[in-house]
Amino acid sequence: MARYQRRTRVAAPLDDVWAFHSRIEGLEALTPGWMNLRVEAVRGPDGEDDPAVLETGTRIRLSTRPFGVGPRQSFVSRIVAREEGEGTATFTDDMTDGPFREWRHTHRFFADGDETVIEDDVEYAFPVADGLLGPLSMVGFEPMFRYRHKKTRELLE
Repeated sequence: MARYQRRTRVAAPLDDVWAFHSRIEGLEALTPGWMNLRVEAVRGPDGEDDPAVLETGTRIRLSTRPFGVGPRQSFVSRIVAREEGEGTATFTDDMTDGPFREWRHTHRFFADGDETVIEDDVEYAFPVADGLLGPLSMVGFEPMFRYRHKKTRELLE
């Protein structure tokens, strides 16, 4: 599988950064407008609609239409792990239905004094020609994650 990683520092406490990333509103705020994101449904692990926190077992049905071109692309993201520790927090989502053969995105947060280090680690595979397309995906991932990290700083600092 191919891998993409990005790390940034936010001048905000871990508790605030973690709480922000634990809600669907955080995902919506951090998705660039050019992705034309639509959250179709959020279902918690016990089947409740629109849970306040994205706990392990939560399923999120989304669609995007990058740059308004082509048909909407639908996918389902599932929170598969969520852990909090002393000065750290992590959650992982995977894609159960969507344009990637495999997708596993681990979000890590580390307290550093009054600041927080955010690390995104994405492992992915395309449905076809993965060896050829994997390295080219940086062209799409880099602007999106650069935006996400910049927007996190804007909203939380």
